[in-house]
Amino acid sequence: MKALLKAAAVAVSLGGMLAGGAIAHGDGHGASEKLDAILAAQPEAAKARYQYRHPKETLELFGVKPGMVVADALPGAYYSRILLPYLGDEGALIGVSYSLSQRELDWKDNAERMARYRAWPKKFVGEANAWRGGSKADVSAYRFGEFPTDMDGTVDVFLMVRATHHLHKYEDKAGTLSAALADIMRVLKPGGTLGIVQHRAPADSNDDWAKGFSGYVKQDAVIAAVKAAGFELVETSELNANPKDQPKEGDAVWRLPPDEDSALQHVGESDRMTLKFRKPA
Repeated sequence: MKALLKAAAVAVSLGGMLAGGAIAHGDGHGASEKLDAILAAQPEAAKARYQYRHPKETLELFGVKPGMVVADALPGAYYSRILLPYLGDEGALIGVSYSLSQRELDWKDNAERMARYRAWPKKFVGEANAWRGGSKADVSAYRFGEFPTDMDGTVDVFLMVRATHHLHKYEDKAGTLSAALADIMRVLKPGGTLGIVQHRAPADSNDDWAKGFSGYVKQDAVIAAVKAAGFELVETSELNANPKDQPKEGDAVWRLPPDEDSALQHVGESDRMTLKFRKPA
């Protein structure tokens, strides 16, 4: 824990040397240098995943810059730890997680877990404050279905990194993906970006297996759902692809690294689609 906090503090310190109005929404070179410094100061366990997750290239593809308002779905210590110092004093990080009604589908028989989940927004903000160092970026957290009206039209980039499968798996039963996409459309600025990175099922795989319970979803299904919600597809990228991952029906994404005990270390992390969408201006 001490090592993680030390690394985060170094990241903020290095980012601070490059901070200032010149790079907020602007100077691409300065923003790139700032991001390099933050990434270089991340914990070794996080850096070991760069070969699969390509955080710099992914954030740059989605147009994330200092000074922006960025929402991070299913947030944790990975992208949020990078984003908080990177967005800087003029930026804002919004953690987003699944609706209470969706989690009740997962945990309806686990009252204790649901009670903890009801307290999640406050918990996330507290955890994020430990990562900020000297950054004054605003931090908040909400569940889908609970976005306040003053959040409407304020978000520059909404990130869905390895988070879409949980929404997709209950779409037929409860409309979870459609509802989440409607929320995202509402809070994004006109012309704002929805960036999706998602474990990818083979195109010819069984549709039931590829609903998301295994972690995998078909790329065409994700694109169709997001376009049906009114978004424009801007770009598809193979940035986070891994052709060594060849899942078969019955396989789950959690058989792969970063599980340190995985017998499939040679495969690496999952094959992932990277999709950039735009809210119409």
